Order: sequence, then structure tokens, then C-alpha cells
Amino acid sequence: MIFIMAWRNIWRNKVRSIVIMLSVAIGLFAGIGMLALYKGMLRSRVRTVIDAETGHIQIHNPEFKKDFHPAYVLPNSNELLKSIRSFSGVKLAAPRSIVQGMLVTTTGSSGVTINGVVPELEYKLSKLKEKLIEGEGFHTDKKNEVIIGKKLADKMKLHLNSKLVLTFTDTADNIVSGAFRVSSIYQSNNAPLDEVNVYVPLETLNELLLTGNSFHEVAILLNNDDDLQMVQNQLKTKYSFLLIETWKDISPETELMVKTIDDYSYIILIIILFALAFGIINTMLMSVLERTKEIGMMEALGTSRKRIFLLILLETIFLTVAGTPLGLLVAYFLINYYQTAGIDLSGMGKEMMASFGYSTTIYPSFPSEKLGGVLLLIVSTAIVSCILPAMKALRLQPVEALRR
Repeated sequence: MIFIMAWRNIWRNKVRSIVIMLSVAIGLFAGIGMLALYKGMLRSRVRTVIDAETGHIQIHNPEFKKDFHPAYVLPNSNELLKSIRSFSGVKLAAPRSIVQGMLVTTTGSSGVTINGVVPELEYKLSKLKEKLIEGEGFHTDKKNEVIIGKKLADKMKLHLNSKLVLTFTDTADNIVSGAFRVSSIYQSNNAPLDEVNVYVPLETLNELLLTGNSFHEVAILLNNDDDLQMVQNQLKTKYSFLLIETWKDISPETELMVKTIDDYSYIILIIILFALAFGIINTMLMSVLERTKEIGMMEALGTSRKRIFLLILLETIFLTVAGTPLGLLVAYFLINYYQTAGIDLSGMGKEMMASFGYSTTIYPSFPSEKLGGVLLLIVSTAIVSCILPAMKALRLQPVEALRR
């Protein structure tokens, strides 16, 4: 009986009830939309880190990461590379020689990280060729070519076919220099990395470093993201003497950002629902004040305060929950649409987005794993919102209420 009364009571003022239901739907849509946008941004950033920067796993000589000295190559590099490629779950393993040096032109100099790569493998590993905005990449019939980032090119006033000199120390601590010509210019979603990373053929760099056929790094892409920990453990078991790191170890700021934004998204959702709660409280208070005599009559006829409290609680829950399906449906269909079409944020500035390592197109993803928590927050909002109106109703004295 109390359920039927509560349901009928919320439709006494249809306009007011519909407004509250729509408010709940809009608030829920805003909350889920925000979670979906954050999820899409984080997924985009993680994919950029894995697919275009670090790969899933990197292997180094333990001493190499301390000061990036070129003498610390991977032992038995080619045998190691061949063995890694045979591991289950490994999609691609590419070698890299890495050295810190200076890029020198007639206009000045800049500190850079020089990456010696196998072009065909690097194009697949970091999608280097897809990032090219000028030029066609390395040419097989040319030797001393270099690919540089757009931000570095702008800074050093370089363009296609510009000449530059790369200076660094070899394995014997001798300062060596090599003259190179810009074959291509690339632009990624991470402008800070574009400014410091240049790419040259592996063989060319190894000749200058005197490392022979050895190299400093093996970058690995996996078939499945979920195999990350398993493959790392297998590699550590077999190559315990090497430094084996996942993208989470190499880019801890990305891992921290994933965890931090995940927490903050719930805080923002709570703020949205907190603001919504004031609208519900206001509506229920008005409803209680309009029914002062009715509530007084119920008490005079023996209705317990517990049942009156339950009545107000059910009315509040009905108002809140009634708008939930609409908010969920609108959020689901819109998010699924933009998950395919993408949201263009180029109006915020491509360079600004790139400075934080994000693409200008974000593909939101419906946060189905958080739906239970969202619905729990909505029910909690309804319960909290009913407390003040219910207390107002419970304070009414039957005789005084009937006189009004």
C-alpha cells in the first residue's frame, strides 16, 4: 500500500516531477559522459605510449639506463633478439642503438637522443612512417639520412634535405661526429618527444659507435595487452641478468595519470550528483509543505512516523530512479556513436594537445565496468536527499498540522 501511495504522490504535480526526472537524466548523462571521455582519453594516451613510443616491453643492459653509455650493449644481441621473437605472445621485436648527443647546424645546437633503427621494423613498432608529414622515410640507396621531429625542425630551422651534424661519444669515450641530411620530418602526439628524438639507420650509427652488430635495446610489441605481465615474467625468468621493463615502468607518469584520473572522475561525478541532490531536496520539501494537513491527518489516524519516513523515502527514490533509464539510454547511444566517429578537439589547439601527449581526436568509451558504482551513487543521492524533507515531515505535530 505504501508503495502505491508513494507512486501516486509523485504524480500530483506532474510538471515538477518530470522536471526532476529530466534533471536526474541529464545529471546521469553528464556523469557517464565525463567518465566515457576520460576513459577514451586514457585509452588513447596508453595506446600512444605502447604503439608509438615505448612498445609493451623494453630490454636493456642493466648498466645502460644509469648513464646511457654506448658501451653497455645487450650481450649476444642477435641471438637474444632471435630468442625473444620465439616467445609466445610476442608480435614484434625490434632492435635499437641509442646514444645521447648534440645536433649541430649553422643556426645553433640542441641536445638529442639518437635512435639507430631498422627502418622496416621501426615503421611497424612505433608507426614512424605514419607520423611523417614531410618526406618518405629512409631510402635504401642513401646512407647518412636522419628523420627529425617537427618541433625540433622548427626550433633549428631545418627542412627537407637540410644538412646537420650529430656529435656524440663512442664506446671508447671518443667524441665522434657524422654529417647527415634530413630525409623526412615527423610529427607525433607527443611534442616534447618530437623535440629530442631523431632517427638514423642502425648500421650507420653502429659504425660510428664501434658497436658492430650489437645494440642497446630490444623493443617488443605483444599480440594482446593482457599478456603483458605473463611475457615479462617469462623474460625475467630466462634473462634475469637483463633489465626488462614494461611500458608502466618506462612511462610511470602515464600509469600514475591512469590511476589518478580514474579516482578524480568519481569525485567529479559525486560533485554533479551533489548539485543534483539540492534540486531533489527542494522538490521534496515543497511536496511536504503542500501536504502538511494530509501528513497531520495520517499521524492523527495512527500512521507511525516510521511509515511516514518510508513514504517520503520511496517518493524520493521513485523520482530519482525514474530518470535513470533515460539518462543511461541517451548516454549509451551517444557514446557509442562518438566511439566510432570520435570527438574532434582540434579547436583546443593541436600543439597544446600534443604537449600533453594526446591526439586531437578522442574516442570515448562507455564505462560499463563503473556502471554499478554510478547506480549506487544515484541511490545514495536519493537516500541522502530524502533526509531533510523527511525530518520536516516528522517534526509536524498532528494538531498544529491540521490547523494549517
